[in-house]
Amino acid sequence: MSSSQLYIGLMSGTSVDGIDVALLDMHLGNSKLVDCFTHPYPPALATTLHSLCEPDHNEIVNLGEADIAVALAFSDAVFAMLKKHGLSAQDIQAIGSHGQTVRHHPELSHPFTLQIGDANTLATITDIDVVADFRRKDIALGGQGAPLVPAFHQAVFSSRTDDSNAIKNAQNRAIVNIGGIANITWLPASPQQPVLGFDTGPGNVLMDAWCKQHKNFSFDENGMWANQGRVDEDLLTALMSHPYLSQPYPKSTGREIFNLTWLNQILASKRNYQVIDPVDVQRTLLAFTAESICLHLNQLEGLEEVYICGGGARNTALMQVLQSACNTIPVYSTEALGIHPDSVEAAAFAWLAYAHIHRIAGNMPSVTGARRSAVLGGFYPAA
Repeated sequence: MSSSQLYIGLMSGTSVDGIDVALLDMHLGNSKLVDCFTHPYPPALATTLHSLCEPDHNEIVNLGEADIAVALAFSDAVFAMLKKHGLSAQDIQAIGSHGQTVRHHPELSHPFTLQIGDANTLATITDIDVVADFRRKDIALGGQGAPLVPAFHQAVFSSRTDDSNAIKNAQNRAIVNIGGIANITWLPASPQQPVLGFDTGPGNVLMDAWCKQHKNFSFDENGMWANQGRVDEDLLTALMSHPYLSQPYPKSTGREIFNLTWLNQILASKRNYQVIDPVDVQRTLLAFTAESICLHLNQLEGLEEVYICGGGARNTALMQVLQSACNTIPVYSTEALGIHPDSVEAAAFAWLAYAHIHRIAGNMPSVTGARRSAVLGGFYPAA
């Protein structure tokens, strides 16, 4: 790979289901995904990270320790990628580390977002330069700090081209990432229309948490448990009434809003909710994810095709419900565009590291609402 320009991307989402590590070749500025896999969190650390997402006693000390522990786990993921491909630290231009989000509050009078996974530790242990802390620059510019993947989506998934003869064949596409939280990137065919992007609401976070609570599984594989239940229309209506869903974009959200505490409050609010079978709640949560996504897709005028990435793309029941809800608009996996759905977000943060090194703006004001575009992230040298 002597002519390669290799970057590693590290991503851990709100589901805390593992560390996605991607190896991206940016030779001549073109993105080529070499490899991507998920590296497991140590179980005790995953439990700690889940607990940090809710207020608790002594959480600052716990946060400080977890900050280093996440960096150590991320380092292990990097070493696993290097070993798999026979690479050394000197072969990698930089690591783009998203870190692990433990708080995201762009709605406060003093908005902030917090990702842990100390970049100094990561750079020192791996002996590779690190770019991290991507979200806070956008928030400092009045933006939501999320989503940040639309710039990468535009670079690798847009069907529009500078070739005027091909513009007529371009498609109005939406890329839907279904992680813990779901988000949309709108890629219009016309160069005159802006790229848009925003969080739609819950992706897997509620389904995963409910499944863990009632089945002791980390997630509902292929939606098999949900498929055994039925949608409770009254509960679905209550879930869909959340004010976030009707907010205009730019907007972003997280498990601070959509969590089991909120769900249990709804279930306790009416007697008939309290007697719902847990499997019916799971099926209703799947419907809630699908309907909240489609509610926002329907706001995109001229939408012609939808591509799904993230862990939700592996939930066959969810994909079937999404296709049904989208009516005649075809729904595919991003694998049809050349990138496996599990690889997209980690590859995006490798690309954002490349963008930082080459002074390319990583945010999109039309997406986040920031006052201007900016180079994102802080640089943490290994030396």
